Amino acid sequence: MKNTVTLGMAGAGRGTELHMGGYDHVHGIMIRYKTIFARRQEQLDDAKEKYGFEQTARDFGELLNDPEIDVIDICTPPYLHKDMIIKTLHAGKHVICEKPLTGYFGDGTEKGPVGFSSKEKMFHECLKDLDEIETAIKESGKMFMYAENFVYAPAIQKAAEIVTAKKSRILYMKGEESLKGSSSHVAGEWDKTGGGTLVRTGSHPLSAILWLKHQESLAHKIKIDAKSVLADITQVTNNLTEYEHRHIAARPHDVEDTSTVIIEFTDGTRACVIANDTLLGGSRNCVELYCNDAAMNCTLTLNNLMSTYLLDEDGMENVGISEMLPAKTGWNNPFVSDEVIRGYRNEIQDFMESIVYHRKPMSEFGLAKETTLVLYAAYLSNEKGKRINLTDEQKRR
Repeated sequence: MKNTVTLGMAGAGRGTELHMGGYDHVHGIMIRYKTIFARRQEQLDDAKEKYGFEQTARDFGELLNDPEIDVIDICTPPYLHKDMIIKTLHAGKHVICEKPLTGYFGDGTEKGPVGFSSKEKMFHECLKDLDEIETAIKESGKMFMYAENFVYAPAIQKAAEIVTAKKSRILYMKGEESLKGSSSHVAGEWDKTGGGTLVRTGSHPLSAILWLKHQESLAHKIKIDAKSVLADITQVTNNLTEYEHRHIAARPHDVEDTSTVIIEFTDGTRACVIANDTLLGGSRNCVELYCNDAAMNCTLTLNNLMSTYLLDEDGMENVGISEMLPAKTGWNNPFVSDEVIRGYRNEIQDFMESIVYHRKPMSEFGLAKETTLVLYAAYLSNEKGKRINLTDEQKRR
């Protein structure tokens, strides 16, 4: 059994930083940081020094053609995911891919901003992309690992353990990821992100909810899938004056900054996903379960493991407190072991074990596919002003 995994990393931004925090704590398996790829050399130089990669590359082909690399971790902007996934699989390597799996980013025929295009067209183009990726996975015989950290968060894992042990029936779930906007300069552009706050942040609690419902189905040996989607999605910050907008980072162009999605499952139960770019005071990440015999609240952030009160920020330049906070003074709830609480350490450990021991990861293509379908069905629902039946919509292809 090979006990060393040689890593190729695509991307050198925030996603890479979060993943590397997981790789550095993997136990029982050796990881060789071989090559990191990005477009800008200055970004690569910083990442190489920070993470300890042996070399850098500005051509993705260098990773694909390296016979020593076992797996490529794709942490690039979403519009690059599909092509990178398929090329990596064709090169005979395993794939780790950040969310979202894929999306619609325009095909060059749009007469205006991509985000104002037909959501029905987007939905059906995504179906084609999903088919291509799934075919590539099957033909390659390699593993696809979906980097959805919410699945691996200890609170979500414990909820799954309880549901499985008690054989609980999940009657309703509510999930949310909201914050004051993104630090990315392309977050407001559909052609780079494939959507707004629903894709960028709402995909996290959505995937956790879908995964938990799957754990319930396994416990009862029945099949439970997402059946239909009803959504309300819009922009609200565009009504603010510049002065009123001063605390909100969201600058949506052709994407949404506010979204609420209701999912109906085939067992008749419901779930609600909320994602907003209008929350001040840090980021809210949570999933709640209402069961026939239990109630569970999973709080990833902001939790109360620690409280701080600072009168000034002297000496705090390199001390992280929380994301999306404008200041570290006053009362705060700092992130404590964030790479653990939000699941990044468990996620990477599971992926490395999956490669070495040849077993399926907990978060894989099936979850990525269902998440993508629900996300784009939500956009279609909002456009049509009605509930979208997933089965009916897929049959219309």
